[in-house]
Amino acid sequence: MHAAFFLLLGASVARFLLRHPGEPRTPWVLALSIALALLYVLGPAVGASGPAAGRAVRRPPRRLVWLGLVVATWVVLVVLAPSFAWCAVPLFFTALRTLPPRAAIVLVALLTVFVVIAQLQLATAFDPNLLLAPPAVAALATAVFVHMERQAQAQRTLIDDLIRTRRELAATERREGTLAERQRLSMEIHDTLAQHLSSQQMLLQAADRTWDCDPGTARTHVRTATDIAARGLAEARRLVHDLAPPELAGGAGLAQALRTLDAGPDIAVRFHLEGAPAPLPDRVQSALLRIAQGALANVREHSGARTAALTLSFLGDQVVLDVADDGHGFTEPRDGPAAAPDRGHGLPAMRARVRQLGGTLTIESTPGEGTVLSAAIPLEPAP
Repeated sequence: MHAAFFLLLGASVARFLLRHPGEPRTPWVLALSIALALLYVLGPAVGASGPAAGRAVRRPPRRLVWLGLVVATWVVLVVLAPSFAWCAVPLFFTALRTLPPRAAIVLVALLTVFVVIAQLQLATAFDPNLLLAPPAVAALATAVFVHMERQAQAQRTLIDDLIRTRRELAATERREGTLAERQRLSMEIHDTLAQHLSSQQMLLQAADRTWDCDPGTARTHVRTATDIAARGLAEARRLVHDLAPPELAGGAGLAQALRTLDAGPDIAVRFHLEGAPAPLPDRVQSALLRIAQGALANVREHSGARTAALTLSFLGDQVVLDVADDGHGFTEPRDGPAAAPDRGHGLPAMRARVRQLGGTLTIESTPGEGTVLSAAIPLEPAP
């Protein structure tokens, strides 16, 4: 629509110069044409070129002033040179995008009447087309715009509903997962630590009652309570280790755990280590290992790749894990690689893990050239 406006404006200027060369009004026509073009270009700066997303939103006064200046300049230009009347067609859409519906329709009607008068002045004889064509064009432009606006509003409403539903589902899943994990831990604690503590309490109470009359039995109770306490400590340590990835159990480092990962029998997985390895906090190791496992699961389920590469890089102030595959890839959304589509729950979980550690997760993909997932987590400087 912007291109159509400048095309019509340029054609009107050319027509005027060809048919009315050297007239006294020529400088005024040229000056008003330049002023109209500059005013039209200033539309985005005052927020007048974007679609009217919400009709209930109050228009800023500067948008109304801008539209008034554009229309007034065009009216004066048409009075001097009626051939500029057809520039009104893009102005119809400008009015519809800037004003509320009723006010915009009134302005479009007034512009249409002005166009009809200007065209009749140019005609050497009465022509019914000059009387009927402008209203038909104005009605068509208004109908098209109103239809598009309704469709856009329906799409915005649908997208808002989908986003809200997705957030509600994600929140529900997180709550259910949290409740399930709490229930599991409560059963584990009840069946192990709570029973051990109860037994210790009974034995120590019995030892207290028999300490003076039967010291040997009391000492036996104390030794038994000590053994139960040792078993309880072992159970507590087991629970703590169960919360961490088993691949990191026994003091195994992150690099060793990554070397043992695979993506299925049909996908070859290679591991590369770059930089000087540095000690990593347990939560960083766990997060990177879980991200690698999730990324390889996505490679196995979605990519159709034959090979995948894991690269762990120590860059001094941060540690970076790259997972690359040679699969079919996908088309990135307009917002960039970081906005790649979350087709399941894996990518949201990865983003949450990285975000909790203050890092970033980026995804780059090209159809036919594979996908690269990169997780970068900052490290605290060594004391």
